[in-house]
Amino acid sequence: MMTQLGSAVAGLMFIGAIFRDHFPPQIVGFIRRYFHRWLNLFNPYIQITFPELAGERLKRSEAYSLIESYLSANSTLHAKRLKADDVKESKSIILSMDDQEEVVDEFNGIKVWWISIRNVTKTQSFSFYPASEEKRYYKLTFHKRDREVITGSYIDHVLTEGKATVAKNRQRKLFTNNPSENWRYYMANKWSHVVFEHPASFDTLAMEEKKKEEIKKDLIKFSQSKDYYTKIGKAWKRGYLLYGPPGTGKSTMITAMANLLNYDVYDLELTTVKDNTELKRLFMETTNKSIIVIEDIDCSLDLTGQRKEKEKKKDKDQENKEPNPQKEKEKEERKSKVTLSGLLNFIDGLWSACGGERIIIFTTNYVDKLDPALIRRGRMDKHIEMSYCCFEAFKLLAKNYLDIESHDLFPTIARLFEETKMTPADVAENLMPKSVDEDVEICLNRLIEAMEVAKEEEARKKSEEAALLKVENERLASTKEDVKDSEVSVKEVKENGVLDKEVSVKEGNGNGNGITH
Repeated sequence: MMTQLGSAVAGLMFIGAIFRDHFPPQIVGFIRRYFHRWLNLFNPYIQITFPELAGERLKRSEAYSLIESYLSANSTLHAKRLKADDVKESKSIILSMDDQEEVVDEFNGIKVWWISIRNVTKTQSFSFYPASEEKRYYKLTFHKRDREVITGSYIDHVLTEGKATVAKNRQRKLFTNNPSENWRYYMANKWSHVVFEHPASFDTLAMEEKKKEEIKKDLIKFSQSKDYYTKIGKAWKRGYLLYGPPGTGKSTMITAMANLLNYDVYDLELTTVKDNTELKRLFMETTNKSIIVIEDIDCSLDLTGQRKEKEKKKDKDQENKEPNPQKEKEKEERKSKVTLSGLLNFIDGLWSACGGERIIIFTTNYVDKLDPALIRRGRMDKHIEMSYCCFEAFKLLAKNYLDIESHDLFPTIARLFEETKMTPADVAENLMPKSVDEDVEICLNRLIEAMEVAKEEEARKKSEEAALLKVENERLASTKEDVKDSEVSVKEVKENGVLDKEVSVKEGNGNGNGITH
């Protein structure tokens, strides 16, 4: 039987070779096409291929990459042969199916088969964009009764899960914008970046626990609300305003947000942006799942009109000086022409809809200096006050810095927090051991001493302010007395017979000499 089977196979191969070499290609293609149709009558399975290289210039297909990510996180758990790839943008090595390996996946009770195929071409081609000799693709096989589910829901599910896996494994970045003078160079980018590995989180943030939980819930709700934003007709973005004195943890809050949501951070320096057009171009280069930060917005540009009086005063002082046209021209070229209108359009205008899942954050030390149109609800959706350290936040810092949850000095520190103000940055600096010899007792005593000094300084400032207020009140009272005495003198003069101007003129006209007595 084996001899007869071998002879039959050899005969078929010989006939196939003669058929392929001696018949015209049109007839060969026609016969193959109908031969496959005949086989499909008995084959209940459908196959879909996803090539690695696609397009005119044979770029790597995004669908292929997403399928690879999906299979690396799901189906490759059952694969026996894997290959490890060191991907540049990933935090760790990526495991994927090896060539000619097949895995089974299941979706809503439907079983499908994935196989990774690699073909090596033997012919060489000459082209301006030379093709690779290796051709890789994934082949998806499923039963024809499940065609509608697989081509619709399942493939969308695979691509969505692949995107989530890529976002989870990618290395997060911290971006800053480059000056526009550098944009014209070859391969120049509008943003430069470094790896973002800041360890701050909401667990280490010195803030009331209730307030932290409220912010975390708001962020998580935003990240899961794509369909809701589409339903209500709004761009998928959210604005946060962080305000408070220096050292209260505004930058740490931004880092905690990025670590919670696994977002990139774009630190936008407005002073290097020449005009509104450049601002739009920078915004278009940002990616989804990102936080765009403008720190110290009140100092970045004169957008509020609060400094116009100072500028007028400077202009008056410089009028008497000898003008220098060259310096004035250079100063005008360096000056940013970003307007309040351009910034507002950047936040929630038409351009804000270019992309999605973005958070825009403004920070300021003086919220009263900002234009109300810039921070109104709808632009800065949530206002977060970063205030001075409280005893609850101190306990978190003590646990982080000293690994303690209670101490005999805690009641003293709690009393001092009720009597004085100190930022979390100052508290953390005093709690941090400065040498290997310092223990918990020394650090807590140093904090108590610093709080006592801060208390005395605050009392001294209040005393000085009270003294200045007293002097100002006395000056105002003295001014009022002088005005009152002047009014009394005028009244006495009138009562002593001195006539007003109108009466004097009339008497003068009646006497004919026009003399006023």
